[in-house]
Amino acid sequence: MIMTVLLSCLFLGCVAGLRSLTAPAVVCWAAHLGWLHFVGTKLEFIAHPVTLSIFTLLALVELTTDKLPKTPARTTPPGLVARIFFGGLCAVALATSADGGAIASVIVGVIGVLVGTFGGYYIRHALVMRAHLPDFAVAGLKISSRS
Repeated sequence: MIMTVLLSCLFLGCVAGLRSLTAPAVVCWAAHLGWLHFVGTKLEFIAHPVTLSIFTLLALVELTTDKLPKTPARTTPPGLVARIFFGGLCAVALATSADGGAIASVIVGVIGVLVGTFGGYYIRHALVMRAHLPDFAVAGLKISSRS
C-alpha cells in the first residue's frame, strides 16, 4: 500500500513538474470520483465541487497560457517554486487520503516535480534540436510548456 502511495506521489510530482495546476486538478477529480477520501481531515475542501471547478479551470487556463511566447521558463525560480508547492501539496493529499506518511510522500513528490520539470525541459530540447521538430509542435504535444 505504501509503495502505491509513493509511486502515485512520484507520478503526480512529475505531472506538477510539467503542468503545475494539472496535478491539483487531478487530485480534486480523484476526490470527486471517490478515489480519494478526505472526510474528517483538514483537506476535506479538496472534494468540494467549487474546489474542483476552480482547479479544473486554472489547469485549462495554464494549458493555454503556457503556449504563449511571453510565458516564463518552467525552470525559473517562480515557476519552479510553484511546481514544488503544488507537487508537495498533492503528495500530502495522497498521504492524507491513504493514512500514510506525509514527510516521505512530500519528498517523493518533490523528486517527481524535479524529474518532470527538468526531464520535460531536456526531452523537449532534444526533440527540437536533434529531431529538428518545430518547438511549437513539440509544445503542442504537451511534453512541456516552456523550457
